[in-house]
Amino acid sequence: MHAQLIVDARNATGESPVWDADEQALYWVDIPAGQLHRWRLADQTVTHWQAPQMLACIARHPQGGWIAGLETGIFHLVAGADGQLDSTLLASVDHALQGMRFNDGRCDRQGRFWAGSMLLDMAAAQPVGALYRYTGEPSPVVPALSGFIVPNGLAFSPDGRTMYVSDSHPDVQKIWSWDYDVDTGTPHGRRLFVDMKEYPGRPDGAAIDVDGGYWICANDAGLVHRFTPAGKLDRSLAVPVKKPTMCAFGGPNLDTLFVASIRPGGDLLDQPLAGGVFALQPGVQGLPEPGFSPR
Repeated sequence: MHAQLIVDARNATGESPVWDADEQALYWVDIPAGQLHRWRLADQTVTHWQAPQMLACIARHPQGGWIAGLETGIFHLVAGADGQLDSTLLASVDHALQGMRFNDGRCDRQGRFWAGSMLLDMAAAQPVGALYRYTGEPSPVVPALSGFIVPNGLAFSPDGRTMYVSDSHPDVQKIWSWDYDVDTGTPHGRRLFVDMKEYPGRPDGAAIDVDGGYWICANDAGLVHRFTPAGKLDRSLAVPVKKPTMCAFGGPNLDTLFVASIRPGGDLLDQPLAGGVFALQPGVQGLPEPGFSPR
């Protein structure tokens, strides 16, 4: 199945693609550049806005704009006419160490915003990453789950009652699932879902389809894997870059899988499209991405 390049974005770390059904547009971020990008289906135009810090993950905010995880906390971002993102701090975070930022994040089916933190120095392999749940409470927010090196792959089953999280660090490379209390937003009963050391690639960002299939980008392998709700590998789709980061369902019928990627430094003769955004036809529909709903 051929992957179509839709934007030769050359992102250092393209992440957090989100399909906006009202606009028929794909949004995503470039984390180290602190930029929010938008690609509109109707005219194929690309626009970007600048955040004040590294920008890791986004979800729609009910007052317009985005709720987002940056470096120092959770912010409300609104695009200005000057190409800047006006930012309002919603909740600060007391990171375990200096040199940390948010990474992967999204809302659960009830609209609670979840985001994971990581130490930028991945070589240190410090399990100081944590997952935070934000529902609108005063700051600072406190960890709901901890002990990760690079938390990633956050996703929720179609009924919202299963939560998935991966750790993409080379020392870990596992995906877990939890039973998820939709009334309280509390995960419990952690269990191993997939040991990705048995498959090509490290587990990065994820998406869920209407049948509960868990789609996970296999960083370093140039693949997107689909695992059934039972944790069985169902299929693998290729992209023409080594480091896909996160995928999202979109398009008019939510049957296109968009994939962001990393453009590493060095010789890229074997992957000139690295850092681009791609579209796949996976043969299954996705689910609308929930926006933030304060509680």
